[in-house]
Amino acid sequence: MTTLTAPDKSRVRGVTPAAGPRAPRRYGKALVYLALLAGAVPTLLPFVWLVRSALMRDDQMFVAPPEWIPDPFEWGNFGGALTAQPFGRYLLNTVVIAVVSVIGTVLTCSIAAFSFSRLRWRGRDVVFAVLLSGVMLPYAVTLIPTFVMWQELGALDTILPLTVPSWFAGAGGGVFNVFLLRQFFLTIPFELDEAAYIDGASPWRVFWTIVMPLSRPAIVVVTIFTFIGTWNDFLGPLLYLQNEENHTLSLGLASFQSMYITQWGYLMAASAAVIAPIIALFFFLQRYFIEGVTLTGIKN
Repeated sequence: MTTLTAPDKSRVRGVTPAAGPRAPRRYGKALVYLALLAGAVPTLLPFVWLVRSALMRDDQMFVAPPEWIPDPFEWGNFGGALTAQPFGRYLLNTVVIAVVSVIGTVLTCSIAAFSFSRLRWRGRDVVFAVLLSGVMLPYAVTLIPTFVMWQELGALDTILPLTVPSWFAGAGGGVFNVFLLRQFFLTIPFELDEAAYIDGASPWRVFWTIVMPLSRPAIVVVTIFTFIGTWNDFLGPLLYLQNEENHTLSLGLASFQSMYITQWGYLMAASAAVIAPIIALFFFLQRYFIEGVTLTGIKN
């Protein structure tokens, strides 16, 4: 009797496993890159225009067709812009306002978010809903009453109207920050809090030693948002700051524009110098920024 056996696959030559769907994946990845490039070009175009204008003479900026490469490079625009106005004083004022606002916003908004997410008390959800309703209130509605309040307090032409609201969670646009931090705090397992309470920890200790260290990405996001909003704020300093010594960088940029003549070269150079710290801050903290936005709202 003859026994039929299956051929040994290891001895079969010339047979290769079927290739996976690599080609469609490559095409799909290429399409994604092309779509991102198409979205990045119009986004970067204003910045490229700003840089090339900062290195040109005024009579070269608006020629048709536009020239994208300066000839010659006017590096003196940067030195002239930074010396034409006391930008050193403006920079110091802006940094002080931004640092105080960032510290106040992160501290008070994180405490409020911890209360709304990790503590249990009667009426918590109702109070949070009322707080969120403040997002729908236009800024222009509270503009005049707020100005009158600071005028009665004698705080005009000081940095108090620009910094004190950040130390009250929910004021000065802090409602969104409270919501963002609350959603991130909910992703932290509650078992960590319970274990700390069993060991005798207080809510304040749980907040500082457990929740805050684990929420660094969300804290970085709030820091970036607050810093950029304060750094670029123009309406607030325009309303409350009158003395030129108290002006910020945004008001300093506006001084290059007048009714009769605009120093475009100085204006573009100063604008490029002002936005440079923001770009550097974002690239330095972009990993935490993307992580914080991605993880916010993902529970457990």
